[in-house]
Amino acid sequence: MIFEGMDTAGKSSTIKAFNAYLNPRHTWSVALPKPTEVEQGQWYFQRHLKKLPNPGEIVFFDRSWYNRAGIEMVFGFCTPRQHEEFYAQVNDVEKMLVDDGILFYKFYLNIDKETQARRIRERERNPLKSWKLSELDYKSHERYDEYVTLRDKMFRLSGTPHAPWIRLEAVDKKRARLNALRHLLSTIDYPGRDMEQIMGVDRAIVQVYGVDIS
Repeated sequence: MIFEGMDTAGKSSTIKAFNAYLNPRHTWSVALPKPTEVEQGQWYFQRHLKKLPNPGEIVFFDRSWYNRAGIEMVFGFCTPRQHEEFYAQVNDVEKMLVDDGILFYKFYLNIDKETQARRIRERERNPLKSWKLSELDYKSHERYDEYVTLRDKMFRLSGTPHAPWIRLEAVDKKRARLNALRHLLSTIDYPGRDMEQIMGVDRAIVQVYGVDIS
């Protein structure tokens, strides 16, 4: 599962809600640091694909190869050519994963600019959250509109039937988490699945790009 979204949208906390009751021996979160000099010379997807799960495992990507679709482009960490080459390859890469039997989900947590500003102020005041803040968070907030443009491009070019984007309106964190869980559970067939317990997905919170859900 890939989790993308605006800064402060709640990616890490949503992942925490997902794996709270899962076996830690078979589930973990991946948040890759800045690529090393060696990794910068590799195929772009290479360091991410090393973290794919084995059979029976679940991996949560707290940001992913979609950095190249957003933050890398905003701040010049990649060239426009590298950005377009990413889009020339990403759908085929993801189709290979799905065709090989991997259950693959892409969640995007969306918040408005005002909510982002409020959450940044909350992190400034809260010593339990202030470690999350960096100078890049403030710069990203200033360039919020650029992120929106690139977000919409990402949905348009990489939302596919085999790997659709699930956009979660995350101003209300609890509703976003519940609906992310409901979406996942409603799309996987497993023993004892009870759709009445899952209770359906709120389409005011969840939008899917790349597949017709009507």
